[in-house]
Amino acid sequence: MASVARFRSVVLDCPDPHRLAAFYAAVAGGTPDPEDDDWVVLQVPDGPRLAFQRAGGYTPPEWPRADRNGQQFHLDFDAGRTWAEVDAAHERVLALGARPLDLEDREEKDFQVYADPAGHPFCLCRIEHP
Repeated sequence: MASVARFRSVVLDCPDPHRLAAFYAAVAGGTPDPEDDDWVVLQVPDGPRLAFQRAGGYTPPEWPRADRNGQQFHLDFDAGRTWAEVDAAHERVLALGARPLDLEDREEKDFQVYADPAGHPFCLCRIEHP
């Protein structure tokens, strides 16, 4: 079946597009390209285009709640094949301003959940086979 359109971007609402674009550039690579104060684009190398738009009155998701202001979506990042690599990524995202949401049972789940500086959930995943 022919597609209707081509995928363009994942857009994240946030209170400060420049700050959030800088956070994800440090996590995934790339250089933020601000179009103005309200819109910043980040092309992740060999990955998706992420865009960040200013949203007045922004309220962050309440992970893991789904009954009120649910997470809407989250981003997964391959943090390496070993827990040592994931642990190193953990330290780096914390230093960048992420906060842990769920670090329990990581060996069983193969991921850990964090909130970015605007409160969006994202995961650092241990991927044995890319």
